[in-house]
Parts: sequence; C-alpha cells; structure tokens
Amino acid sequence: MFTKKIIRALSLSVIFLMLNYSGIFAQNKKYDVIIYGGTSAGIASAIQTSRMGKSVVIIEPTHRLGGLTTGGLGQTDIGNKHVIGGISREFYQNIRKYYDDPKNWKWQDRNDYLDEGQTRTAKGEDAMWTFEPSAALKVYHQMLSGEKINIVYGERLNRESGVTKKGSTIESIEMDNGAKYTGKMFIDATYEGDLMAAAGISYRVGRESNREYGETLNGVQANKISATLKWTLSRNAYNHNFIDRVDPYVVKGDPKSGLLPYISEGPPGVDGEGDDKIQAYCFRMTLTDHPDNRIPFKKPENYDELNYELLFRNYEADNGSEVNQMPWINSPMPNRKTDTNNRRGFSTDFIGQNYDYPEASYEEREKIIQAHREYQQGLMWTLAYHPRIPEKVRNAVSRWGTCRDEYEEGSNGWQEQLYIREARRMLSDYVMTQKNCEGIDTIEDPVGMGAYGMDSHHIQRYVDVNGFVQNEGNVEAHGFSPYSISYRSIVPKKEECNNLLVPVCVSATHIAFGSIRMEPVFMVLGQSAATAACQAIKEGVAVQDINYPALQNTLLKDKQIVEIQINK
Repeated sequence: MFTKKIIRALSLSVIFLMLNYSGIFAQNKKYDVIIYGGTSAGIASAIQTSRMGKSVVIIEPTHRLGGLTTGGLGQTDIGNKHVIGGISREFYQNIRKYYDDPKNWKWQDRNDYLDEGQTRTAKGEDAMWTFEPSAALKVYHQMLSGEKINIVYGERLNRESGVTKKGSTIESIEMDNGAKYTGKMFIDATYEGDLMAAAGISYRVGRESNREYGETLNGVQANKISATLKWTLSRNAYNHNFIDRVDPYVVKGDPKSGLLPYISEGPPGVDGEGDDKIQAYCFRMTLTDHPDNRIPFKKPENYDELNYELLFRNYEADNGSEVNQMPWINSPMPNRKTDTNNRRGFSTDFIGQNYDYPEASYEEREKIIQAHREYQQGLMWTLAYHPRIPEKVRNAVSRWGTCRDEYEEGSNGWQEQLYIREARRMLSDYVMTQKNCEGIDTIEDPVGMGAYGMDSHHIQRYVDVNGFVQNEGNVEAHGFSPYSISYRSIVPKKEECNNLLVPVCVSATHIAFGSIRMEPVFMVLGQSAATAACQAIKEGVAVQDINYPALQNTLLKDKQIVEIQINK
C-alpha cells in the first residue's frame, strides 16, 4: 500500500509537470525550423512553416506573443495597404471578422467608432487596420491554433555561448536555462537581432554616412529646411522640435548650472556623417476615456519634476500660439481606446536614452525599459495634472488613462513591449538603401514590398550654436511608390551562415530600414523567410543557393505580393 501511494504521488507529480512545464518536453526535440522571437514576423514564419508540412517551434523570450502588434501598435503603419498579401493580409482580414461580431464591442457601439489616423479602413474593405492589442492577441492565437506549431515561452537565448555551429551551419541553440534546440533551419524574428549576432553575423548599429551608399537622408540630420517650408507647416511641428529659444540650462542663462536632463554634451555632429546612435524608443500606450475601464495616470514614486522642465519651458516659450497643441498622436481604436504615439518637441519618445540597448545584457535592457516606462508614466501625470501645463492641455489629457482590460494582470494597463524602432541591422551581400525606396535601384529577387515613407524619429537632444535646445534626427520622406525588398537582404553572407534567415533586422541602411520597419512588412518577410527555409530543406542546399524562380512561384501561389505588376 505504501509503495502504491508513492507511485500514485509520483504519477500526479509527473502530470502536474506536464501540465505546467510542457516546454521541458518540447525543448529536447529536433525541428525542421526553429524560430527565435514570437513577434509578428515569427508568427507568420511559424504558420507558413506548418502549412508547408515542416516541424516548427517558436521560442518567445517573454510570456506574450505578437511583439508590437499585440503591444500597443494598433494603428497600422503601412503606406500602401494594397501591397500587403499572404498571411499578413489574412491577419488583418481576421481582425475585420473579429470586429464584425457584436460581442466584441464591449465599451462602444460599433456604429459610433470613427476610424481616423494615417491608415484608415475604407468602407467595404475585407480587412481592418486598427485594433485593440487584446484583439490582435486573440486573432493570433486563433490563427496558430489551426496549425502544428510548438510554442515555448519565457526562454532567452544564451547570447555568449548558446549558438553551436559547424563551419557556417548552425546546429543548435541553447537558452539561458540550459534548454537546447536542434534544427535544420533557423529564423531570427527578434527586434534586436540577438540570434543573428550570437551566430557571428555581420551587422550595424547606428547611422551610415550619406557618402557610403550615395544617400541624402542618412547620417546626422540637423533639420535644415527652408524658411518658406518651415512656416507653411505648423510652426516647429514640421520636425517635432522645440519652440524657438528654449533654454537648456538648469538655471536659465547659466551654463555653469549644468544641462537639464537628457540633453547631450557637445555638438550633434556634421550633417550627413554617420554615428552609432539610434532613433528614440517609446511605449505605444493603449489609452481609454471610458470611466469604467480607465485607470487614471499616477505620479511615479521616484518622480522628479526637473526631468520635465524642458516640457514646461517649451509651453512657456510658446507665447500662446501653440498652447492648445497636444504633444501626442492619439489615434482611435475600437472600444473607446487609442494607440498613442510621440508628437512635437517633448513627448513620449525618450530621446537619446536607448543607445546601449541593442548590445546591452538582458539585465541592462530591463533597466533601460523600466527607465522608459517611468519617464513616460511621469510625462503622462505631468501633462494631466501639473499646474505648469496649460489648463486646456491638462483638461484634455486627464480624461484619459490606461486600460483595465489590456495587458497582464497587475500591470496597471502598461505593456511590457517597448517600441524597439531600430536596433541591430544585418550587413549581408545586399543592403537596401534610400535608392531602393525611391525606385532608383531595383532588385531581381523580391520577397515582399515596402511602402511606408522613410521615417526616423529623433536621435539626440543638444544645445545649438545660439545656446538653445534642439532635437536632431527626425526624417519624414514620403511620396514614393511601393518598392520590392531583396531576398538577399534577409539572408546572411554565405560564409557566415548558410541556414539562418533574418526577416526583421534586415540588411538595410538606417534610412531605408526606417521605411521597411513596419509590422505588416515584417509579417510578409517572415512568411517569405519560412518559405525559403522549407525550400532549402527540400533542395538540400544553403539558403543562399535556393532556386529563386521556384521560391517566387511559391510566394505568388500563397498570395504574397512581391512587385508591382505593370500592364503593358
């Protein structure tokens, strides 16, 4: 009897472990395709791999799939939605189906929702381009549930020694907890490019000089613009900069008192020259004004008013002409929620405070993320309640708050996913540049299309020659046609690795990446990467040596759009 009780207890323990730690069993399997990063690109890669009959696992370092698509970026940045096909379009079509169900309109009548912002859903479209993060998460899980895909959460790559290679072939990857995954093909779908870097692939961080690739919008951009254009646009909003003559010193007019927080020492650099700085990050907040779902903005425990002195001075220097302007883009999403993004000279972008992030350790990254969160929480409380903020702004901001029904329990409505606009970028045999975006240079191996403008948020905050504060790095270049993205830009150099694909940290210059780096495009490239990986397995060749016409045929069959069709 005693023995039977022990056996029964052990059996129950095993069942408990299987229910709660199923990843332990999955991690010891071999897979055809191993995807590191459960971003939108990783999800599209996994779905495509499953559909092509190959075994696949997604290893997601956090406990939530979808990256920015489920992390606040519900106002889809596209540029031209007609070039979004395949699994990416399926997702947006499924979003439409989700909101066609009246049960999914809890906080708002469907007929009262006004779709605004830069990517609107036209009447009669089969897809929908704005959505709640929680809706995106449900749709992704629904799409994944119909496929044979293993998902492992909460495991991070051992970036020091976790990639085992034989020659230029990755054989396995190991996580910080010792879990090991062996595969034939690997896809790095992270925003940071951690697997790519750990595998010894060449990459860049920062801006190239304009000279390097014959560009005009790369390198340091001190916002030179004609006086006519400057005053044609909203005053000083043309480049998200400060009102004229904002003093940068702790004591106004006294350089000896020191610079206010987050202003860089020294000049910004020579226009057009490269550097190792990266564009600012922020949280794409999900806000609501519904009283039953709203969590009011709270003053952080470590709040320091000096951190927002530039914000106060920017309003005070305005002399009333912009006093009612809001320092955010608050784009409506269903159920009385918004996707909130940076706007104007002092806003949600934590300018200059992310330079170390791409190469930082996991622990250091967490500190950077927390610093961004505390900065933004303090910003929102300041805008909503601080007496030095114009009353009309305070009244407008204070009616908003984070959402009770979004993100993880106990988060107070704040997401974990920081908007990593740019980190590492692979350096492969083909580098996408400004000339590709503008249609000057074309490619012969397209696997997707970009259509958004070349876009960079500010990169540094400095004191100009007149002794006033300025932001530097903003570029917004629009007006060109969709362009094709090269297959060679998502695979490394063959001598560096022959079984890795990189659909997020693609081989592109800073300014070209500023156009490519959109969630629907990442999904497109993720699907194309998986298609190529499966084809390479079938052909028994390196990813660099697959039959491209066969790849293109499969992409087109699967409704990918890889180039503009011109009727002659």
